[in-house]
Amino acid sequence: MSKSRSPATTSVPEPEHESFMRRKPDPIPFHRFLYNSDKGTVLGRNATSWAKIGIFYIVFYSVLAALVAVCMWVFFQTLDPRIPKWQMDQSLIGTNPGLGFRPLPSEDNVESTLIWYKGTDEKNYKMWTDALDDFLQDYRTPGQVSGRGQNIYNCDYNQPPPKGMVCDVDIKQYGPCTLENHYNYHKSAPCIFLKLNKIYGWVPEFYNESSSLPSNMPTDLKEYIKEKEQKELHTMNTVWVSCEGENAADIENVGQIQYYPRRGFPGYYYPYENSEGYLSPLVAVHFERPVRGIIINIECKAWAHNIKHDRHERMGTVHFELMID
Repeated sequence: MSKSRSPATTSVPEPEHESFMRRKPDPIPFHRFLYNSDKGTVLGRNATSWAKIGIFYIVFYSVLAALVAVCMWVFFQTLDPRIPKWQMDQSLIGTNPGLGFRPLPSEDNVESTLIWYKGTDEKNYKMWTDALDDFLQDYRTPGQVSGRGQNIYNCDYNQPPPKGMVCDVDIKQYGPCTLENHYNYHKSAPCIFLKLNKIYGWVPEFYNESSSLPSNMPTDLKEYIKEKEQKELHTMNTVWVSCEGENAADIENVGQIQYYPRRGFPGYYYPYENSEGYLSPLVAVHFERPVRGIIINIECKAWAHNIKHDRHERMGTVHFELMID
């Protein structure tokens, strides 16, 4: 029996290597990326490529700017530079004007309402008189306010301003509360100026009958209104003003108070219509003999049927403290 022969083993050839392999390109040096003299490119683009992309962005942003300009033009056509779009109840400030006072404390202490100085020290009270000088500069020099000087009208209760005119505010009628008199600060009897905040289109509803005065109105103001009703009936269309101490001790310490040129804001200054040259009317409150060396809390109020008083919201009223050493 012949011995079986094992089948011949055939060897499988190993796979041949590829004829070539893709090589990673050599990194381009940064200076050649900035400018390649061989290809004539700058930042990887030639002149033609840069021209195409430049023209594209010029056209793109030109069209975008034109669209924005058209939208803004259409928007501004709906606005009036002098008449606010939202007025009275629709506006953020509403229909109840606030009352402000001057001079204000320095900007370093904006939350303070204390007027404190030494009556015998000119350098000490000069800060307050200088603040009043700055505040009254527009009233003293009409040309500083745009349009003022050519459209000023000498108004009276029987002579309201014609259309396009504004009433004059003559600060020479403020008695001792004048620049020449240092607003009486040197005599420890200072003047504080009051003004109503401006609300476009707001018309006061006056307390022009002594029979309809509110119960919480100060007694001295009621008597003043009754006297005006008897002697100067034509002046009753006034937004009346009162200032007094906040509590019993303050009332005793504040002393006598006088008001210049009258005890209120005349009705012929209203409504405010944002006319060129308009200046708010002022009332100078003269504290004739306040007690020295003690802080006196003072509250002033404006009085009209459509002025509500809210101390916390600062509506129709203003609070400040006075202390004279």
